[in-house]
Amino acid sequence: MEQRHLGRTGLRVSRIGLGTLTWGRSAGGPDEAGAAEQMKAFWEAGGTLVDTADVYGGGEAEYVLGQLMDGLVPRRDLVIATKSGSVRDPDRRVDCSRGHLLAALDDSLARLGTDHVDLWQVHAFDPATPLEETLQAVDLAVSSGRARYAGVAGFSGWQLAKAATWQLAAPGVRTRLASTQMEYSLLQRGVEREVLPAALDLGVGLLPSSPLGRGVLTGKYRDGTPVDSRAASPTLSAFVDPYLDEAAGRIVDAVATAAQGLAVTPLQVALAWIRDRPGVVAPVVGARTSAQLGAALSVEALSLPEEICQALDDVSAPVHRYPDQDWSTL
Repeated sequence: MEQRHLGRTGLRVSRIGLGTLTWGRSAGGPDEAGAAEQMKAFWEAGGTLVDTADVYGGGEAEYVLGQLMDGLVPRRDLVIATKSGSVRDPDRRVDCSRGHLLAALDDSLARLGTDHVDLWQVHAFDPATPLEETLQAVDLAVSSGRARYAGVAGFSGWQLAKAATWQLAAPGVRTRLASTQMEYSLLQRGVEREVLPAALDLGVGLLPSSPLGRGVLTGKYRDGTPVDSRAASPTLSAFVDPYLDEAAGRIVDAVATAAQGLAVTPLQVALAWIRDRPGVVAPVVGARTSAQLGAALSVEALSLPEEICQALDDVSAPVHRYPDQDWSTL
């Protein structure tokens, strides 16, 4: 699999990442045996970037990943990315204080069974903690060797720009932000408004989450709701429902038409489109089964013709008005 630099850094990662959001029995995803199948297939395909977080499965995803690195895949062959900052507290969903972040990182390292992570990401912006304090934790994690590189997730455009600029203010003293992780797909192009321009300008690589539109871009919902799908689940249907409206249906139909013309699958078309967008380093794909992961990995040899990319751009174009619209052309 092709390797790409993560932002304006020397770290290279596979251009498809493996997500572990649903790993573990408590998350309703694959158990350790199923996770092992996915990891082996990903590794054998040349994949390196594996993305997790301390709250995925209540820590179970990190633990399972650590077990797999212990006996299945060599640690040196992987780029392990985890996140800290989200908390399971109804009164405070985010805690990016220095104390919490560094303690959470130590707990993650224990579950992963390693002395460092390759990419440590602040999981969300915390309005209750000064940003400088959060970024001090990032610097301490890297200077102590517990993290090699650092990034953020879920930051808006101004939050990303502020954080990345702060870290560039004293080169060699502060840790450059390597990445930002945000939802991005043909069904959700909101990052193109402010987040992506900020990332491109500041040399921050984008790691799209939900690159298949929460599964909708695979076309599985075109003729109804499969009984084993997320949309059929009482606990997960709200996650999918926003992408089952008429506007999304038109985009999915366009993806299916392109796939038919290229003799590939809608999944391959949607994933190739997002993988090759400007600023994108590696879409992070979460799969329920090894077969689903294999379908995603098969996109490696596919490059979409320019005319198909343009058609998909047009049908999925988000509406940006003031202040983004260029009024001088009107």
